[in-house]
Amino acid sequence: MSRIKTCVSLYSLQDQYMRHKMSLEDIFGFVSENNIQGIEILPDQMIHKAPHPDESTLQQWDSLINKYHLTPVCDDIFLNTNLYLNRELTKKECAELIIEEIKLANRLGFRLIRLVSMVPYHIIEPVLLYAEKYDVTLALEVHAGLGLDVPKTQEFIKEMIRINSPYIGLVMDASLFCRKLPRVMSEYCIHFGLNPKLVEYMDNIFEKNSDFRQVCLANNNTWPDEVKELAKSDIDKFFVNFAEGYENLSYSIMDEYMPYIKHFHFKLYEMTDEGEEYSIDYKSLIQYLHDHNYDHYVSTEYEGNRWVLPGHPIEEKKHVLSHQKMIHKYIKQIEG
Repeated sequence: MSRIKTCVSLYSLQDQYMRHKMSLEDIFGFVSENNIQGIEILPDQMIHKAPHPDESTLQQWDSLINKYHLTPVCDDIFLNTNLYLNRELTKKECAELIIEEIKLANRLGFRLIRLVSMVPYHIIEPVLLYAEKYDVTLALEVHAGLGLDVPKTQEFIKEMIRINSPYIGLVMDASLFCRKLPRVMSEYCIHFGLNPKLVEYMDNIFEKNSDFRQVCLANNNTWPDEVKELAKSDIDKFFVNFAEGYENLSYSIMDEYMPYIKHFHFKLYEMTDEGEEYSIDYKSLIQYLHDHNYDHYVSTEYEGNRWVLPGHPIEEKKHVLSHQKMIHKYIKQIEG
C-alpha cells in the first residue's frame, strides 16, 4: 500500500451541496464510486448544528460511513475568537470550544482536526489531555499568506515543539508552492475590467521563481510604486490583494517540520486538458514528500469554484476527478 494516501475535502463540492444539486449522501456516493480512499469535511458546512448535532444527524453520518466504506480523515474546524463585538474570547472560552470540537471529531470517526490558520498557540496545553483522551490530533493549517514566517504561526510552532506531542502538528497547504499565478483568478478579474498589465507583472514575478508577497516584503511590506501606478480601479486592487495569497516557495521550507506535518491540502484551482494542475507542480511535490517519508493523506481541495464567471457552470466533480487521477498517477510513478 502506498505511504501517500489520498482523500477529498468535501469543501471541494460545496456548490453542489449548497445549491441542493447533491445531498451529503450523493457526495459520499460520488467519492466512493470513484475509488477515493477518504474524506475531509467542514462540520460547520455539512453537519447540522455542529459541534452539537442531534442524534438523528449522527445516525445518518454513521449510516453513510458504513454504506460507502469511506475513511474519515480530517475534520476542518474554525475558532471564532471574535464572536463578540466588544472583546475577543478568553483563553478559557477558546479551549472550551476546541474541546467540544475534539469530542465531535472522535464521535464522527476522525482522528485529525485541522485548526484554521491563526488559531492562538495558547489553546494547545489546555486541550492536550482531551486530544489524548479522544485520540484526536490537532494540526494548524499553514497556508499561503499565513505561512511559516507569520508571527502567530511561529508562536504555534514554538509551542508545538516545546510540548513535543504526537497529538499536535501542522497541515500544509499547497498554495505555498504555486509555480504560476492561478489563471482562473486572472481571467475572472479581466472579465470585470482588470488592467491586463497587472497580470503581466504578476506572471513575470512567478517566472523569476518569486511571488508578489516576497516582492512586497522586500519593499518594506508595501506594494511597489509600479503596482500602485497600475492598480487604479477597485478590480485592480482586488486582484493585487488576492495575488499576495499565492506563494512560490521552495519545498525546503518544510524540511525541519516534516516530523510534525500530519496532513496536506493539495490545492486545486484549475485542471488543464492535459490532466495537470495549472499552477502547482504536483509531480515534484509528491516526489519531495516521498523522499521525506511522508506517510499521511493528501487531500484534494478545489478552490477554482470561486473564480467561475456568473452564468457559467461550476464543474467541481470534473476537476476533482481529474485532480485525483493526476495524484494517483504520480504516486504510482514515484512509489513504484
